[in-house]
Amino acid sequence: MTLDAVLKEKGPIKKIGVLGMGYVGIPAAALFADVPQYERVYGFQRDSASSGYKIAMLNRGESPLKGEEPGLEELLQKVTSAQKFICTADFSKIAELDAVTISIQTPFLNKEDLLPDFSALMEGVKNVGLYLQPGMLVVLESTITPGTTIGIARELLENESGLKAGVDFALAHAPERVMVGRLLRNIREHDRIVGGIDEVSTQRATELYAPVLTRGKVIPMSATAAEVTKTAENTFRDLQIAAINELALYCEAMGINVYDVRTGIDSLKGEGITRAMLWPGAGVGGHCLTKDTYHLERGVRQLGKGMLDYPADEPSLYVLARHINDFMPTHMFRLTKGALQRAGVSLKGAKIALLGWAFLANSDDTRNTPSEPYRDLLVNEGAIVSVHDPYVADYPGVPMVPFVEEAIENADAIVIFAGHHQYRTLKPLELKQLSGKKHPVIVDGRNFIDPDVYIREGFVYKGIGRGDKNGHAMVER
Repeated sequence: MTLDAVLKEKGPIKKIGVLGMGYVGIPAAALFADVPQYERVYGFQRDSASSGYKIAMLNRGESPLKGEEPGLEELLQKVTSAQKFICTADFSKIAELDAVTISIQTPFLNKEDLLPDFSALMEGVKNVGLYLQPGMLVVLESTITPGTTIGIARELLENESGLKAGVDFALAHAPERVMVGRLLRNIREHDRIVGGIDEVSTQRATELYAPVLTRGKVIPMSATAAEVTKTAENTFRDLQIAAINELALYCEAMGINVYDVRTGIDSLKGEGITRAMLWPGAGVGGHCLTKDTYHLERGVRQLGKGMLDYPADEPSLYVLARHINDFMPTHMFRLTKGALQRAGVSLKGAKIALLGWAFLANSDDTRNTPSEPYRDLLVNEGAIVSVHDPYVADYPGVPMVPFVEEAIENADAIVIFAGHHQYRTLKPLELKQLSGKKHPVIVDGRNFIDPDVYIREGFVYKGIGRGDKNGHAMVER
């Protein structure tokens, strides 16, 4: 019997499982559960010491995500009240389902030798394989090295189940394309990349996702092309950020304002003109941009081994971009140190108020936050760092102060790392009074404040790309 025949015998998709209750899995499960033709959605979450608490919260219709996610908690309450969404640690329920999606993180053990940590993902794949039934659809949503779906994932599913992909069950890759802070909107409105291991798998996965889309459309392709699409789109975004970050460093060195230059470049518009100018900043964080370049690099080394035609002995442009973005917290450290020197303060023993631990504005997402390497550099130099974030109550090994005033009190330097809207209400005179310093330092990593207002109050100002202001004359107040 062909896969097409098996799926027709199975009938339409009615019951769905989502493995991984995080920033991707939670909104995806809620949206599936809100589709009228889907009868039941299970969210699978291990009952572990670190994340088992999510099960009870989600079954009460509460979101464990602490950032601002418009509409998510209301949708969770709706689908849990209707008993259309249930979170469970019982993976045996997979056997009852028509389709399963897997949304589990894929960090790197070592970026230098391109070794990803697929342990959590592969544990999830094995759990699916244990209970896999003929006619089911399995979709990997995690960002993965090109070749993973047709390679190790397929092999594990087949070994655990005794079934054959493309014959007994459908297998596809449909990468998530979401940004924290607009999860529901992104899933509904972004086009969905769907790549099956064969045409029948692609069609079955299209059937799964189409009802959730409001403005977006499904773009079908092969599984490997889908993997490359996801890793490449994040690699390109990282490259664009690196380009503006490097330009910001150039402008600082030449004593000019990168935002003037950016406005000038961006003003040239017309047919065939695309600049795609992003914004410089204190560093790139999150789970995607910090690793997806390495997935793409690993993919071409494995799938394109001996085939890649590239300038001899030249480094990868994409990896270089990664290194530039990884450098930005170090640059922030150097700006801080230089500003303190201008204020006559030694870094050793200085109190630094670090505002913003999440990597993204108005979010609680701390994954690969650039604030952490910056803080580490300060602590290694003997500085005292007080961290505040309105969305992050705790973080392993890093004390968080609950009130921004507590962080700033007696601080020699105030450093903005995340553009949380709460920080827009801060006023220079109040900050100066809280610091108690004649020339407190303000370092702006997100172009968040008006430097002239702070300089007039006697602050020592430093900002990313602000070569026009970083060497300003000191104002005595």
